[in-house]
Amino acid sequence: MAWSCTTGLDGAVVLVTGAARGIGKSVADAFASAGATVCALDLDPAVDEVVAGLAGTGHEAIRTDLRDVSAHARLIAEIAERHGRLDHLAHVAAVLRRRSHIDEVTEDDWDYQVDINLKASFFLMREAARAIKDGGGGSITAFTSQGWMTGGFGGSVVYAATKGGIVSMTRGMARTYAPDGVRVNTVSPGGVETPMMLTGLTDDALAGFVGGIPLGRLAQPDEVAGSVVFLASDHARYITGATINVSGGFLMY
Repeated sequence: MAWSCTTGLDGAVVLVTGAARGIGKSVADAFASAGATVCALDLDPAVDEVVAGLAGTGHEAIRTDLRDVSAHARLIAEIAERHGRLDHLAHVAAVLRRRSHIDEVTEDDWDYQVDINLKASFFLMREAARAIKDGGGGSITAFTSQGWMTGGFGGSVVYAATKGGIVSMTRGMARTYAPDGVRVNTVSPGGVETPMMLTGLTDDALAGFVGGIPLGRLAQPDEVAGSVVFLASDHARYITGATINVSGGFLMY
């Protein structure tokens, strides 16, 4: 096989969630540049502009709220019908409500983060796996966070708990769907310069966090996207159940 990190992606159909901004936008850009047809999903209207700027043709913007898990089956079925199949899911969408102290976390904070980050992820990934299996196989890449291992920083205990759940859940799905030709992995970013990362952090807290990164800086979103493209490519066809650490050395395992 000739080496290219995009091998096997030309003409593939990829669903990217959380595609309006940050890492999700960079992931959508990367897949489009690799020759894939991108279905970019987000509740934010900015996803329309993202799709308009993607390389190639045939892409589409999908505006929906993933909390409505009853709509997931229809969502995936309609994508597969419009494009002929679904080959890969890059599930980036997540929310964070950072509180300054654990005692400030409300039940609504818990429900909001768990419903989107964990509950919706399970049902979306399960529906996607069924469609990918029917299309002959492919991959799912979900997003966790360094918080799955370290615990939450800056009052983000609930967020970190959901990300720990993502790792456990994707490992279970990797075991479940491997016989069907569906690989399931996670990408675990460290500090990435996105609005979600910076929200609620004081300058001192941010400086302290960056001080613990051996590479000495936050990542840019496109520095994370490459891992996602690789995991969907043919070069990763023997990788499943893995968590790829993209933390600039903050975590080493």
